[in-house]
Amino acid sequence: MTEIFGDFIEELPSGTEYLILGFSPASLPLKQRWRNNGLSADFLADYLTTFFPSSDETALKLDKKAEIQCAVSYVANELLENAMKFSVETQGYPISIQLHLNSERIIFVTTNSISQQKVADFQAFLKRLSTEDPLQLYIEQLEKNAQEGGSSTSGLGFLTMINDYDAKIGWKFQDMNGDQKAIAVTTMVQLLL
Repeated sequence: MTEIFGDFIEELPSGTEYLILGFSPASLPLKQRWRNNGLSADFLADYLTTFFPSSDETALKLDKKAEIQCAVSYVANELLENAMKFSVETQGYPISIQLHLNSERIIFVTTNSISQQKVADFQAFLKRLSTEDPLQLYIEQLEKNAQEGGSSTSGLGFLTMINDYDAKIGWKFQDMNGDQKAIAVTTMVQLLL
């Protein structure tokens, strides 16, 4: 079974610069790596900015560079947090995050496992996201979190990416070699330059 939601590109653009980080659940429990998400996200943002010219930069170019660096750090951190939070550690399926850069956009791709029990609720959220106003969903979720004291499955990170960074987001769900306990999910976020 393969299901795709949102703006997911099967074939990434060729000729891009890219970086891939992988996290193995066998070496250290993924939940213990939680504190490293921000460090990894900042590393990706710093790495990406090396591809932007540094000489003869005007204030406008420096502002744009800082804006991109902030966006990359935020998106990467959210993607890593989600991947770590929802990954099924007992499956031994690695988590990876990829950062691709070309002249038009930055593309993030994360892969992780998700338990079969969580797939239906997640896909229901994705269907709402594709048919309803993301800003309205954001406000509704903020109000819901305030009433309930927060939620680990709120979707606020994805909604912030869409509303604040004009991100295009897509997901791909695939069976994991016939294993019925978990599904492989790939999340793709595209930011236009």
